Amino acid sequence: MYKRQFISTLITHLFGGSAGREGAALQLGGSIGNGIGKLFHFDDKDKHIMIMCGMSACFSALFGTPMAAAIFSMEVVSVGIMYYAALVPCVISSLVAHGIAVSFGISQELFLIDSIPSFGIGNAVRISVLAILCAGISILFCVMLHQSEALYKHFFKNPYVRVFVGGCIVIVLTLLVGNQNYNGTGVNIIAQCIDGTVRPEAFLLKMIFTAATLGAGYKGGEIVPSFFTGAAFGCLFGNLLGFSPALCTAVGMAAVFCGVTNCPITSLLISFELFGYDGMPYFLLAVAFSYMLSGYFGLYHSQKIIYSKYKTNYINKKTE
Repeated sequence: MYKRQFISTLITHLFGGSAGREGAALQLGGSIGNGIGKLFHFDDKDKHIMIMCGMSACFSALFGTPMAAAIFSMEVVSVGIMYYAALVPCVISSLVAHGIAVSFGISQELFLIDSIPSFGIGNAVRISVLAILCAGISILFCVMLHQSEALYKHFFKNPYVRVFVGGCIVIVLTLLVGNQNYNGTGVNIIAQCIDGTVRPEAFLLKMIFTAATLGAGYKGGEIVPSFFTGAAFGCLFGNLLGFSPALCTAVGMAAVFCGVTNCPITSLLISFELFGYDGMPYFLLAVAFSYMLSGYFGLYHSQKIIYSKYKTNYINKKTE
């Protein structure tokens, strides 16, 4: 299964599909962890920890963010509770994987923000408005991904036909926009967002391209497209208000990532690792608002919300 996932992800990127690389990496890491658990005859609980270790290691090696990677695998499965027994193993796995990646010359993506406005009531309100809008964008992104899959399956029963039609749709979309900015991961476009030079419709086009790709059955990750979407929308917001497009890009990335994954701690840590600590109050505010207002939507059907986002109630429901 995981070999097919890896090959499918490779095909998706070779042919210009809009997706990230992390989907196959996380599944491969989890599979390796599970295999090690079986090899040493661990019980089910310890095998679960090994799966989280594998996910943390691959996340860390791929994104170069060992702090966020160590927490992500513990936070993403069951929102509202964390398996702290996995903390030390996940931290060690994350740091070791990051060190190995660095030794192979795989550099971390760093996005420098030249000047961060001073934190005050006015700027806090602006960032809060951006976070609220990003929560709505994250809901829209999740709905588009899930509904596109449902529509493909409704109109095209054969999975091979779905893949063919989806490929044709991506080709037509690429020809219509006249460039390949929305194919692949689009990390280079995130760098342009920091400079404030991305087209206003970029965030919406990336969501459309990603929904057309993944809904058809192509494999890949949703995290990097969510980064792109958040960065492009944040850049648009900053340009419209004349308020630091670079900071709004960073805040948009963190807020949309939080909204689609329901992982506020990971979102905060990854913003520190990618953009530095100077924007801390803005990131903190944005992540909090986005988590609260993104509802119970999420990228992953298997993800469970254990406790309510609004009250101290046990709800134990799957994401929508």
